[in-house]
Amino acid sequence: MKKILIAGGAGYIGSVCTEYMLDRGYDVTVLDSFVTGHRKAVDPRVSNLVEMDLADQEGLTGLFVKEKFDAVMHFAAFSLVAESMTDPGKYFRNNLAYAINLAEAAKEGKVKRIVFSSTAATFGEPESVPIAEDAPQKPINPYGESKLCFEKVLAWYKAICNMDYTALRYFNAAGASKNFGEDHSPESHLIPIILQVAQGKREKIMVYGNDYDTPDGSCIRDYIHVIDLAQAHEKALYAPASGHYNLGTGNGLSVFEIIEAARKVTGHAIPFEIAPRRAGDPPRLIADSCRARKELSWQPQFENAEAIIRSAWEWLRKYPDGYQDR
Repeated sequence: MKKILIAGGAGYIGSVCTEYMLDRGYDVTVLDSFVTGHRKAVDPRVSNLVEMDLADQEGLTGLFVKEKFDAVMHFAAFSLVAESMTDPGKYFRNNLAYAINLAEAAKEGKVKRIVFSSTAATFGEPESVPIAEDAPQKPINPYGESKLCFEKVLAWYKAICNMDYTALRYFNAAGASKNFGEDHSPESHLIPIILQVAQGKREKIMVYGNDYDTPDGSCIRDYIHVIDLAQAHEKALYAPASGHYNLGTGNGLSVFEIIEAARKVTGHAIPFEIAPRRAGDPPRLIADSCRARKELSWQPQFENAEAIIRSAWEWLRKYPDGYQDR
């Protein structure tokens, strides 16, 4: 598989994956609507940049029939959990209905496989940690539900149209490559918010709850470097069968551990304030990725907080205000 379409290639994870695939010798076309993506986040080496919304079924089908892609990587989803709780229609339209447009166009273009950037939010509040692939899937927000629905859609396209798929479920993407990093507006992810304190753009970091049943009282999450995610997406092109995989380091990091690691990397004090718990925040969320490691031969390269944060900090020092293309 050498000719790849990356939908959402101007976004955070999509941009790094595009860079990774180009470095590996693939012929990459990027498709993005630029609603949340950045033009400056598109690697200039891409063979074709297509500005198109997934709502454009006719345009998508025409593109696929003309270009004859071998595979598709799908990152073009909305991903703010809190927003999905106030505007569920936006999430089900884009993450499900418009994603079906992409699947239908892929079918018409005789694409061999779709690699879907799913989420461990499909599991909801886990019954046990780490979360195994066969754990019950009970999403607690429209974001997770929309992703789970599209996983089921892909399974039907496999059964009826014989189009293979791989769904990759992970939690907290973090870090940066040398050229591409995290630039959201508004920013909602912990590590870039902490680094904004180190930059002097925020006075302090808010820690939502310090009385959880964890060693230091703060929530524990599974942070995975965006380059490790890119590696997994390439390996997913050659998965032995259609299905899903969890991706995670297996080493959860608490909020306080992330803050301390950021202090070491940046040399900044990074003050924080304890705030009340947020509704729906489980104490621990860690994904069991043993199956991906075994079947895909996937091995994360960044498995400690300082390495992840250092890459994000180095990118921010080169681009202190992000891409500045809005």
